[in-house]
Amino acid sequence: MKIIRSPRELQELLKNEKSPIGFVPTMGALHIGHKSLIEKARKDCDIVVVSIFVNPMQFLEGEDLSRYPRRFEADEKICKMGGVDYLFYPETEAMYTHDEVRVLAPDVAGYILEGFERPGHFDGVLTVVMKLFHIVKPHKAYFGKKDAQQLALIHKMVHDMFMDIEIIAVDTVRENDGLALSSRNSYLSADERIDALKLSKALRRAVTLVGQGVCDTAEIEMQMRAIMEGVSIGYIAFINRDFEAITTLKLQHSIVLISAQVGSTHLIDNIWI
Repeated sequence: MKIIRSPRELQELLKNEKSPIGFVPTMGALHIGHKSLIEKARKDCDIVVVSIFVNPMQFLEGEDLSRYPRRFEADEKICKMGGVDYLFYPETEAMYTHDEVRVLAPDVAGYILEGFERPGHFDGVLTVVMKLFHIVKPHKAYFGKKDAQQLALIHKMVHDMFMDIEIIAVDTVRENDGLALSSRNSYLSADERIDALKLSKALRRAVTLVGQGVCDTAEIEMQMRAIMEGVSIGYIAFINRDFEAITTLKLQHSIVLISAQVGSTHLIDNIWI
C-alpha cells in the first residue's frame, strides 16, 4: 500500500490506469462501517483508493472540527488489512487555495433536513467530493446509507454534472446494541449512549409498524417520538428514494430519517424500508 500526500502525485499515478478503480472517501477514525465499504470496493475493483481528509469546509462555526477524532496509525493498519492499494492523506493546504471555486448544493434538496440544521454543510461536502473525484477518477465510489441525504446529493451531483462514476450505496453497519457506527460515537458518555440507542429503537418501531400494516407517517412519527422521549430531536422525516417527502410509507421505496442531539453530539440515523 502506498501512502500519497499530494493530489498531483496521485493523479499522475492513476491517470493511465486501465483497471477498474474503486474509491472510498472518508474523514478517518475508521470503523467496521468503513471496513465494509473497503471490502465491497476490494471485491468489485482491481485498484482500491481510500482517502482520509477531515474536510474543514463542511464544518460550521462552533462544530467539532478541532476535536474530530484523528487516528491515522490505526486507520493505516485497517487500510493495509483491507488490501487498499493507495491511501490518500493530504494536508488542508494541498486541497484548498484562497478564494477558490466551490460547488453549491441545490437550493431545495441541499437545505432541508441536515441542510436546514447545518446550512452550507453540503456545499462543503460536495466541493470536496468533486475535488476527490477529479483527483482519483474512480469507476465506482462507495458511500454508506447512514448518510442518506449526503448519498442522495452526491448521486445528484454525479448525474447533473455528467460524471462517469457509479455511486455504490452500502448498508449501515451497527454495533451489537443497534447503535449505527459513527466516528462521533466516541464522544458519547455511558449515559449518553443509552439515549443514543433511542434512535435505532425508534427506527425499529417504524419497521415493526409497517410490518403490521401501519403506513401512515403521522401515526408512526407519534410512536417514534414517544420512544425518543428525553432526547433533543432535530427531525423525524419520511421520504421516498427520490428524497421527496411522503405521508404514506411504501415498501422498497421509503426511508425514515432521524436527527438528534445527544449531549454535545449530533447524531443521525435512518432505515431504508
